[in-house]
Amino acid sequence: MSRILIQSHRGAGVLAPENTLEAFELGWSLGTVPEADVRTTSDGVIVAFHDHNFARVVSHVAPELREMGVKSVSFDTLSQMDVGAEHDGLSPHRAISLREVFFVLRQQSQRSIYLDIKDVVLEELANLVIEYEVEKQVIFASTHYNLHRDWKRLVPSSQTLLWMGGEEQHLEKRLQELRATDFADVSQLQIHVRFTLEETATFFRPSEAFLMATGEELRRRGILFQVLPWGARHPMIYRRLLELGVQSFATDYPDVVLEVVKEFEDEWTPN
Repeated sequence: MSRILIQSHRGAGVLAPENTLEAFELGWSLGTVPEADVRTTSDGVIVAFHDHNFARVVSHVAPELREMGVKSVSFDTLSQMDVGAEHDGLSPHRAISLREVFFVLRQQSQRSIYLDIKDVVLEELANLVIEYEVEKQVIFASTHYNLHRDWKRLVPSSQTLLWMGGEEQHLEKRLQELRATDFADVSQLQIHVRFTLEETATFFRPSEAFLMATGEELRRRGILFQVLPWGARHPMIYRRLLELGVQSFATDYPDVVLEVVKEFEDEWTPN
């Protein structure tokens, strides 16, 4: 088992229709931790769906529905939509409720899933997590620190991931705010990384120095350091981030990252 935790963004990255059971199953089968984006339908069903509207992922969506979103339709209406517009189109792909996800999740205790909060009442989500007894299998994810504090009061045994993006100065300001609370209620911290890939080098924003210093601080605090290098497909990017001390990746290309991590770990394994 790799020591590098890999989050499959939106389920399985680009390998399967996002936020579907097919994607989550693929993410698990690869040995990664899939991510589900959490929203609520008009009739109160908590589902996995990323976008605020249907325009991008729903195939053959009616014109009057394109700019509408999950919160405007019932679960019955949502479940009749094909959410695989960006994939093969050979068979319909259905949105899934978190109740269905948790039913599958609880069957295998070694599996976990990230829950990226978009639009949900935390108390209702917590009740569902507790009902299915998956408190230790879900990782609560949000960029809003106050939600982490609220969630840990509701589900104390759950892990959390706080994600953040922006320029280095903004990131440092957010870290300062977290230091004031001693990073309370944060199990994992994810930083969004932009990059420029050139023939002989890769340049990151935030800088390599910032990433190294942040990683060292988080390790001292016992917090997992994860990065999301947006759109990164080239192995060189992940390789360099591993050299900088990154402990975990969120990615749209889990197959690429798995290969890089295996090669990297093989090099560091004594013969």
